[in-house]
Parts: sequence; structure tokens; C-alpha cells
Amino acid sequence: MAVTTTEQGLIIASVPYTDPEAQRLITAALADLSERYQGDGDATPIDPAQFTPPGGIFLMAWQDGVAVGCGGWRAHGEDAEIKRMYTAPEARGRGVARAVLNALEETARHAGKGRMILETGNRQPEAIGLYESQDYEQIPNFGYYKDEPGAVCYGLTL
Repeated sequence: MAVTTTEQGLIIASVPYTDPEAQRLITAALADLSERYQGDGDATPIDPAQFTPPGGIFLMAWQDGVAVGCGGWRAHGEDAEIKRMYTAPEARGRGVARAVLNALEETARHAGKGRMILETGNRQPEAIGLYESQDYEQIPNFGYYKDEPGAVCYGLTL
């Protein structure tokens, strides 16, 4: 993916999952999840190589030179599974997550994926609101938290 600049002045670009700034935001995302769910955040097994094109991608959003959001997708069969969507607290409410989500969808479509899928939880009303506002529909639970009470899964045909 080439570097994209959004209407909000965000710069969105692909970075390695292991990028230090990506890891800083991922650590913050896991801390947020840990606080919401009183656990380890997200124990889903992740291999950084899963987020390497063409089988996946990891995107970061910067505003005024500061990393403010991230998200990635990895192949899940014929689908693209969203992981590690996060917006820094100081940047929330400015369209960062929506811009990253739109860029993830675009890259997945370009990679030939027909559907985006994701797991979230019932203690993440902001995430649920975002996905539903973008026409994601609830699908049967799958993945690591398939049988976890409170898990909510969504999908969108690209």
C-alpha cells in the first residue's frame, strides 16, 4: 500500500507488525483490553509474518508526526481477519479508526479477499458502534474466542 493522506490529515501507511511504534500501540491496545476484561488483553496467537503482504498487512495512522492508530488483517481462509485495531485515547473521536478500517478494507479487496471478519467483545461499545456504522453484520463466532461469553463477531462482504 502506498502512503495515503486522508481528509482529516492522517497519514496511513503499511509498516511491519514488529515496528517499534506499532508495538507501542499494540501494547496500549492490549492494556486497554486487559482493563476492560480483567485478563491478559488478547491471547489470540499472532505470528507477525501473518501481517506481511500479500497474505496480510499492518497499517499505522499518524497525525502531525505522532502514531495515533493502527490495525491489520491476516488471511483467514478466503477472508481477511481484522486484528489489533486501536486508536490512542487522545485521538479518539476524530475518524482515525474509520480511516484505518477503510484502508484495511481497500488493501484486503486489492489482495483478492471477498470478506472482512473480526472478533470483538461486548465491553467494546466503541468498536461495535464503528463496525455497525460501516455495515458490518454480526456473524457466528469463530476463532480463539469462539466459545467465550461476550465475544461478538462481525463480517462485511467487500
